[in-house]
Amino acid sequence: MNALVLAVHWRGVAVPLLFELLPHSGNSGTRTRLTLLDEALTLLDCCDVATIYADREFIGQAWIQGLAERGLPITVRLRVDASIDDLPAGEWLEGLQPDEKAMLIDNAVVYGLPMNVVLTRTDQGEPLTVASNATKGQHILKGYRKRWEIECLFRALKTKGFRLENTHMTLPAHVTRLLCLLTLAYVWSVLVGIAQETALKTHGRRAWSVVTLGLQSLVRASFRQVGASGDELLDLIQLWMPHQTIGAETVGY
Repeated sequence: MNALVLAVHWRGVAVPLLFELLPHSGNSGTRTRLTLLDEALTLLDCCDVATIYADREFIGQAWIQGLAERGLPITVRLRVDASIDDLPAGEWLEGLQPDEKAMLIDNAVVYGLPMNVVLTRTDQGEPLTVASNATKGQHILKGYRKRWEIECLFRALKTKGFRLENTHMTLPAHVTRLLCLLTLAYVWSVLVGIAQETALKTHGRRAWSVVTLGLQSLVRASFRQVGASGDELLDLIQLWMPHQTIGAETVGY
C-alpha cells in the first residue's frame, strides 16, 4: 500500500492532516496532490500556510504553478537536472569554489516562478539544492530541515511505533480506517509526550521522541486504571480539548 500524506509542523513534530491511498506504486501524480491540497483548503486558509515543504519527487511545472494559483508558497528540494535561470542545478554546483560552502541565488526562475535558491553539498558530498518562494536564501536550509519531521512521523507509524507495516490488510477501505485510527493514536501520543521532560543527547536532541514518551505513558496509564479510579487516564483524555492543538506553522509532504 502506498499513501500520500499531508502533515502540519506543530511544536517540533509532524501531525497528519490528510492522506490519500494511491492505487499504484511509486510517486503520486500532480492531480492527486492538488486535489489533496484543495481538500486541505476547506479546513484552513492559504494565508495560514507559511510554506509547504516537499522533497525531490514533488516537482514539475504543473505542480508548482498549481500551488501558485492557490496562493500556497513552497520550499522544495530540486534534482540536479532542475532548471534554475535556464541552467541545470548541477552546472550551478560546479561553479562552487573549493572554499565556498553554499551558493545563494535570489529571484531565480524555477518552474516559471521567481524563487530564492541555495545550492550546497551534504557532508557525504551529495548535491543539495533547495528553492523557496517563501523564505530568504540564507534561511532556506534551516527551514527545510523541518521536512525531516514527516520521515519521523512515518517511522512512528511503522517500525519505531505502531508497526503499520505488520498489518495483513490489503483492502483500501480497511487500510484507510486503520490509518485513521493510528493517526488518532499518534496525535494522542504527541499530546501526552510533548510536555514531558527527557534527557538530551550531545547533539541537543531528545534521547526519546515525543511519540515514544507519550505512547509509553498511555500504555502505563491504561494498565494502572484497571481496578482503580482511572483518574490518570481521564487526565490524559482531557488533552483532546481543542485549546491543546493550536499553533500549526507549516505544511509538508
